[in-house]
Amino acid sequence: MESQNQTDVLEFFLLGLTDDRELQPLIFSLFLAMYLVTILGNLLIILAVSSDAHLHTPMYFFLSNLSLTDICISTTTIPKMLVNIQTQDHSITYTGCLSQICFVLNFGALENCLLAVMAYDRYVAICHPLMYTVILNQDLCVLLVVLSVFITTVNALIHTLMVLRLSFCTHLEIPHFFCELVQVIKLSCSDAFVNNLLIYVVASLFAAVPVFGIIFSYAQIVSSILKIPSGGGRCKAFSTCGSHLSVVSLFYGTIFGVYMSSAISDSSVKNIVASMMYIVIPQMLNPFIYSLRNREIQGGLMRLFSKISFR
Repeated sequence: MESQNQTDVLEFFLLGLTDDRELQPLIFSLFLAMYLVTILGNLLIILAVSSDAHLHTPMYFFLSNLSLTDICISTTTIPKMLVNIQTQDHSITYTGCLSQICFVLNFGALENCLLAVMAYDRYVAICHPLMYTVILNQDLCVLLVVLSVFITTVNALIHTLMVLRLSFCTHLEIPHFFCELVQVIKLSCSDAFVNNLLIYVVASLFAAVPVFGIIFSYAQIVSSILKIPSGGGRCKAFSTCGSHLSVVSLFYGTIFGVYMSSAISDSSVKNIVASMMYIVIPQMLNPFIYSLRNREIQGGLMRLFSKISFR
């Protein structure tokens, strides 16, 4: 098969969910609706937290950053897919594909780190309540977010720069609705051993460290809650973790589903649907989980709507 250097690659082709033209309007409407719900829901969380002094705490500072990350990761993938469906042009430029890879890796890993940071926040709040504002002061909160952004950005840039060293064949069709790193590497005609090794090493680190942090935090939390003598106190303590636990379960549950799907089946359609479950669904549902299970967020949203309605 004739190969060409990466500098000669003009564009890739995203095959999307299906090539059935009759299903395209349905898929367009479905993804447009999910995107709008994701943007609106997460934007409301950000506005509620920023405009309400009652929510100016570390927990909601991290939550607003999580909502912003959800908006960014959805915007990185869905609009391009909608444009391709509307124009019936499935191409994406080489630069655009690399940019999409970089942003998806960055924001996906950032969400992972923020969930671990939020678990630490719940650990301090329940296990060291009297020292909560001292330990999680404003400087530390900002530092944790900035450090997370720095680490995930460096990781995304390394992967993206490693793709630049690859040469690609003339068959440049990506069986996906966005430029997924693994799928792009599969199109390479050159040796991609280093790229694949880097993926496994970095993925293991980003999976192991935050998950270990979350498990450790909740082990300490459960231990502290069980020492509370009253049943009402235990329920109240557990309720403060309910929203975060739900979001963590949704995020890691969908990622585990993607891993199992790719391990069991080589079907491109199943892999696309599985990827959609962690790149689209959690970002859409996170605002609902927090607004339905958290009275302070509900109160913040009500006060936000009241301010808007009286203007």
